[in-house]
Amino acid sequence: MTAGSEAVQDLLPLVFAAPNEALTKAESVLRDRPDPLHASVAHQVIGIWQRDFGDMRLALRHLRRARDWAARAGSADREADVLATLGVALVHSGRTRQGLDALGRGVRRGTGHTRARVLFRRAYSWWVLGHHREALEDVRRAVPVLRQAGDVIWTARALTLRATVHLALGAVERAEADFASAEDLWAVTDQEHDKADAVESRGLAAFRSGDVPAALRLLDEAEERYAKLGTPTFMLSIRRCEVLMAAGLAAEALAEADTAVAELDSIGGQSTRKAELLLAAARAARQADDPATATARAGLAVRLFAGQRRAWWEAHARLVLIGARHAAGKRSGRLVRDAAAVAERLVELGAPAAPEAFLLAGRIALDLGRTADAERHLAVAARSRHNGPPLARMTGWAAQALRARAAGSTRGVLEACRRGLDVLDDHRMTLGASELRARATAQGAELAALAQQAALRSGGARRLLVWSERWRATALSAPPTRPPADPKLLSHMTAYREIAARAEEARMEGRPVPALEREQRRLERAIRSRTLHMRGEARGDDTRFDVGRLLERLGDGVRLVELAVVDGRVQVLLCGQSRVRRFEAGSLAAAETEAEHVQAGLRRLAHPGAQARLPVVEAAGRRLEELLLGPAAAHLGDGPVVIVPPGRLHRVPWALLPSLRERVVSVSPSASSWLRARETRPPRGGRQVLVRGPGLATGGAEVTRLADRYRGATVLEHRDATVPRVLTELDGAGLAHIAAHGTFRTDGPLFSALRMADGPLIVHDFERLGRSPYRIILSCCDTARFATVGADELLGLVTALLPLGTAGVVACSAPVNDAAVVPLMLALHEGLAKGLPLPEALRDARSAMPDDALHRATGWAFTAFGAT
Repeated sequence: MTAGSEAVQDLLPLVFAAPNEALTKAESVLRDRPDPLHASVAHQVIGIWQRDFGDMRLALRHLRRARDWAARAGSADREADVLATLGVALVHSGRTRQGLDALGRGVRRGTGHTRARVLFRRAYSWWVLGHHREALEDVRRAVPVLRQAGDVIWTARALTLRATVHLALGAVERAEADFASAEDLWAVTDQEHDKADAVESRGLAAFRSGDVPAALRLLDEAEERYAKLGTPTFMLSIRRCEVLMAAGLAAEALAEADTAVAELDSIGGQSTRKAELLLAAARAARQADDPATATARAGLAVRLFAGQRRAWWEAHARLVLIGARHAAGKRSGRLVRDAAAVAERLVELGAPAAPEAFLLAGRIALDLGRTADAERHLAVAARSRHNGPPLARMTGWAAQALRARAAGSTRGVLEACRRGLDVLDDHRMTLGASELRARATAQGAELAALAQQAALRSGGARRLLVWSERWRATALSAPPTRPPADPKLLSHMTAYREIAARAEEARMEGRPVPALEREQRRLERAIRSRTLHMRGEARGDDTRFDVGRLLERLGDGVRLVELAVVDGRVQVLLCGQSRVRRFEAGSLAAAETEAEHVQAGLRRLAHPGAQARLPVVEAAGRRLEELLLGPAAAHLGDGPVVIVPPGRLHRVPWALLPSLRERVVSVSPSASSWLRARETRPPRGGRQVLVRGPGLATGGAEVTRLADRYRGATVLEHRDATVPRVLTELDGAGLAHIAAHGTFRTDGPLFSALRMADGPLIVHDFERLGRSPYRIILSCCDTARFATVGADELLGLVTALLPLGTAGVVACSAPVNDAAVVPLMLALHEGLAKGLPLPEALRDARSAMPDDALHRATGWAFTAFGAT
């Protein structure tokens, strides 16, 4: 590279347009023994690269050399510019006093246009330190000078910074205006790194305005831009953690923050970013119910922020630390005082998180019985219920509900909970992905619990039913958003099927598959990312749950049993004969443990020769009935029973319970979902579709027999059983029977799959159906397994079908013997041919099976979901 003056000076803007190219050229300049001015620029460029993308120790070494060469060159403006860069680096390395001193000297040394650039960098440092008013003042002084000089790049940077400061102070509209102005300026530059930063900042603005899908999309776009430049993305990780937590993805946020901290440590990166990442990790751990990790991460963040003299950040870290200690069971007057002090400090700093701190102080005070202190703190927190983004308003309504409970006002508690959950509903329906809708419900778990506790204390079984329904299966109230044409998503899913099929084939041949598995995971991330970007379009079911309508549809013969869990105990709400009765059963934790024992027993009974285990499994079924139904079991009548269990009991084989073994039993995620399924009309024509996937032990024997029964049915097998063809035929069918290997993914429930000829048919595929089959029978293992997410939501194959028009599903929740499944399925279809609903046909099919352990366990493992 030539050492011409203009060429060397051009390296400074190049470091944010093409960072690695700028680094290479700066190193080349230094090899040519440049004059002091050019040496100063080259060292400054290397220092900026190391400061933002590498080792802070190297950054400071090069920037100090740049400062010394600038002094030798005798240029005051050159020295001022380097001092500003050095000051920012010192601040980022935790040497706050030295950094501000260097920035102050830069302001004094610089003149005109250069001084404005120095002011911008001091404003940036003020923002890093959490001194937002000082940051705004320096930007106010810099912007007019930069504009007058026609400096497009630095004006855009200043506007982007001002917008970011506005966001920190909760002024979203001002931030959006500045971001828009900056974006117009960036459009005419080649500053690719700054453009990526602008996209990232717009993602943060979208999040602050409540648009989580847009925030995720913009942050992913920014990450793609950074990847092309080959630069680290620590600030992006901090911001994405915040968005992931708001979406209910706390475990993912914690993993991302911890990974970023390890990477930052490995390169000797910015101490300020490490502290912020630790704070993000602490928040994520707290939300993920891991108070020990939250305490450790928050404690380290507090120490780092204190050493860096960053009062704004230190206050936020202390808030998380106090919350984690409270979650770990600590209660004391000192903890109340600490929370109140942090709340007051956040108010002084103008931080939007102040209501959260007052809510925490009030909650701890209530635990200690200090009602006067609690009322004082909660009253302040409750002011946020009418303004701000959804989660801030929910904080306010939670505070209002706690105030009402302390005052003994059941009506006040229920009204506050209703208003808070309405806010959550509005927020939830902006999310297009069913996963995000389900996970977002975690934000309202406290409000739901408070409402159910109040309803239980008031003694009204109907009221408790209404509040149990208010919180059940909310993610199923509307289908997920399905974009009609997303070429990237379709391309990713096609590639995913091909890779997954190749990996499965390689495993069967005993060949290693690490490269294929890596590519499969990459495609899974890409598919999930595209679906999370979808913004909600469909509205939920606006009609409130009507107990009278439910009782009318149940009539005198059908009983609906809704299991509500309040303070860890199972409350049985028995609906039928024009009334709702409440019975108390056992402990939810004990029922979960017993359900796992039953599952283990069914797995053993799926193999021949396990007849001796049958009495053990039956005894576990009796204990499970006592824990789940209690005295209500004696009041079920003689007719069909609909079970509405909490999400954590989704794997209970209900037909194993003694009082349900000879009954017509169906399961539904909620009473509202059962009503919708009951009132769903079958499609005209009633097409039958029979699908046989590869690799079944019986070869899918029942499909061949069923093809003879259903003359004119569409039969897809061998090479015809491809995902695109199967989806086309399933859409709007009257009855579908799928015999295919099922796999359930605990790590990614929407990648649970049925194995087709060309690869896996995953839950994401089902969500693309215009209307899923009216009735669908899934005859293989694990098709009725779900992941419990959010507050009490389920994700899996069955829950993907119910919102899309399916009225009834038969699926299996445990491993079963393939040979024993065939007669059960044939008997089930015999009942359907007689016009029986699915639950009744399944009951009769069980009774027609041989009375041995293998066949009885197979029958118990299958459950009818829905209403018909």
